[in-house]
Order: sequence, then C-alpha cells, then structure tokens
Amino acid sequence: MDREFSGHLSLEGKYGGFTVPALNIAGWYDIFLQGTIENFLHMAEIGGTAEARQSKLIIGPWQHLDHSHQSGEKNFSLAAHSASIDLNGIHLRWFDHFLKGIDTGMVNEAPIKLFVMGENVWRDEYEWPLARTRFTAYYLHSGGRANTWHGDGTLSMIPPEAEEPDHFVYDPLDPVPTKGGAIMMPPDFASGAFDHREIEERDDVLVYTTPILEEDTEVTGPVKVRLWAVSSAPDTDFVARLIDVHPGGSAYNVTDGIIRARFRNSPKEGKPSLIEPGKAYLYDIDLWSTSIVFKKGHRIRLDITSSNFPRWDRNLNNGLEIGSGQTEDAVKARQTILHDREHPSSVILPIIPRN
Repeated sequence: MDREFSGHLSLEGKYGGFTVPALNIAGWYDIFLQGTIENFLHMAEIGGTAEARQSKLIIGPWQHLDHSHQSGEKNFSLAAHSASIDLNGIHLRWFDHFLKGIDTGMVNEAPIKLFVMGENVWRDEYEWPLARTRFTAYYLHSGGRANTWHGDGTLSMIPPEAEEPDHFVYDPLDPVPTKGGAIMMPPDFASGAFDHREIEERDDVLVYTTPILEEDTEVTGPVKVRLWAVSSAPDTDFVARLIDVHPGGSAYNVTDGIIRARFRNSPKEGKPSLIEPGKAYLYDIDLWSTSIVFKKGHRIRLDITSSNFPRWDRNLNNGLEIGSGQTEDAVKARQTILHDREHPSSVILPIIPRN
C-alpha cells in the first residue's frame, strides 16, 4: 500500500503516542486479523503509558463483524459464539475498569484469549507467538505430478533429496476463483471456511498432503511458506493455502497468503524488482496466523497456485507497471515449483506440544 496515500490511516510508528489501553478483537477469518495482532503486540511493547501496555487480544473463529459460531460452511460449536465468552460483558468490564475506575479484575487476567479450532475451546495465553512453539518445517514432495488433489503431492517433515519439480500454467484470463477465507467482499463471495475440493480439481493448483495423522496436531501461531519457484514471466504471483482435510475427504481452508514476485525482497516497502524468467527464486509467503488442532484421522494439506480472484487482483504476468495493463496484455506463465535438496520448499508450522 502506498504509504504517502495511506499513512494517516495507519497506526504504524505511532504506538508510543497512545496513552490508553486497547481491547483488540479479531477472527481467524477476519480480513483485519494480522493488523489486529500487530496492533496488540506493539501496544503491549511500546504503548505510551503503563495503561496502554495493558492492552488485550481476543481472537475467535470469526469473520469480520460476525461473532457467531458459523464461519462459512463450518460450525465451530456454540462454544465459538461470542455469547459463550460474554463478549458484551467483557466490553462492560473493560470500560468499567478504565473509564469508571472500578476494579473488575481485567488487568489480572491473561492478555490473550484464543479460540482453538478443531478442538473448539477457548484458551488463555500470555505471549504471541506462544513461548512453547516448535516451528516445524513440512517439506513439499512429489514425483512431478502434484496437480489437483488426485495428484502425487505429499507433505512431510523429511527434507527432500533428488525430486522432479512440479509444473502448472497460470492463465490470468482463467484465474483460480476465491472461495472463502479472510475476506470482506459482496455477499456472493462469502468469507470463512469452505470445502476446497472443487478448487483442487483444477490443474493449476498443486496439492501436497500429509499421511493420515496418528495423533492430534496443534498449529497455533504465524504460518509461513518458503517456496522455491521458477516462472517463464518477468512478474507473477504465488499463492499458498493451508487446508484441513477431514476423514471423508472434505478439505477446508484454514489460512492463506500471496506474494507478488516483484515485491519478493521488500513486500512492505513496495520497492519493485522484476524477476528473470527461467531463474529460481526463493519466495517467503506470509499466511498470517491461525489456531487449529488437526485431529487424529485428519490430514494437513498445502495448496500452491498463482491466483485467488477477485480477493487479490490478477497478475497479468507481463511485467508492466501495476494498473497500467489491460486484459489483452495478459500472458500465460509456466510455473515450476522446486522441492529438492538444493531447493527445499516447505511450510513452517507453529506446532504446539500436546503433552
């Protein structure tokens, strides 16, 4: 985002000037999730007063402005409803404490309250990321045909050796459609969790899946993908999506992220640098954060593609200045995803020990 245009709307760099605490509330499928987490962390660290540094964070399995137990096609049980934690009561206690001077005990409680999806429980925490996190790499593997969920893509903690890369063609005129996620769009594009098997039928979606889990596996915290990729285009996009695969095969989106190749070195600063077609680059893709227990009998999946439209604008693959091209300027890009000893593509999951 253009800092000159949006700077007056951003809290970035201004946290030290705040003197009052903030009650930060977001959802795992909220388009403002990452900003809410960052605001909480910065306020807690460098807020302008001791009161400001007492800020708190609540995250449910919610969409933006929807604090119910239903998110897309997933029902996270009545425990997920805002009434289950009495969100209105929390607001009243918060204002009574800081506006009326009534000691409601708020400041003595844990600063973070998270809803752990899959297990569908609320849990208090004291830091972010959690101190007990074990950041664990799950590596991409295949025999060169990871296209669609019927392909041979797998995901494991074993680093790759010599493996064939995967390929797909990204056509900006036939992008992968948006289905759920942390979005805020017209009603015909609903946010939340949806079964992605139809999306994963496309040949331009690579699918990597673990074996059936033999025990519950908790993932709570920031999720990152380190992707080694080659493109035939001077600029393109790469999208990564974390998926929870249920025993019956349904595949629900958990969190996702995107990177534009020209911004691979400085996504926040916005300094563009086109890529050399045919050259391998390492892309760090931020999938934001989540909290979910992948239950025993489920599988963990990572999808890789180059579009999620219209959530994110299509990259026309032509290297022109963003916003200057027309659809007739679009070109197809042949994408190659590497996963071998020299190019160990992986998703880094924040694993929380269960014992």
